[in-house]
Amino acid sequence: MSERLVVLMTAGSQEEAERIAGSLVKAMLAACVNIIPSMTSVYRWEDEIQRDQEWLLLAKTRRDVLEELIQHVRGLHSYDVPEVIALPIVGGSEPYLLWIDRETQGDWHGVD
Repeated sequence: MSERLVVLMTAGSQEEAERIAGSLVKAMLAACVNIIPSMTSVYRWEDEIQRDQEWLLLAKTRRDVLEELIQHVRGLHSYDVPEVIALPIVGGSEPYLLWIDRETQGDWHGVD
């Protein structure tokens, strides 16, 4: 089975975060997406320091669907350069990890 990942993403609004999360789960690109509300992000963009309210998304998935997940997010996201960062899951509850595998496998990707 493919390596399991947690993918971190940010969104500019709660509505956008919920739209992305729901779409990823529906497309079986993520088993679960947690939305953490309203944090402040400080970053440099176009030579200016920015401060914005953002919503953090934590998606549980597998490496073999990561590229499809990234493309899916880019197609839905309002940002020119959306944050999509994948971190490996090095361990955890085996039943939960197996659930991630079941929810992100097969030929179901992109099915409405």
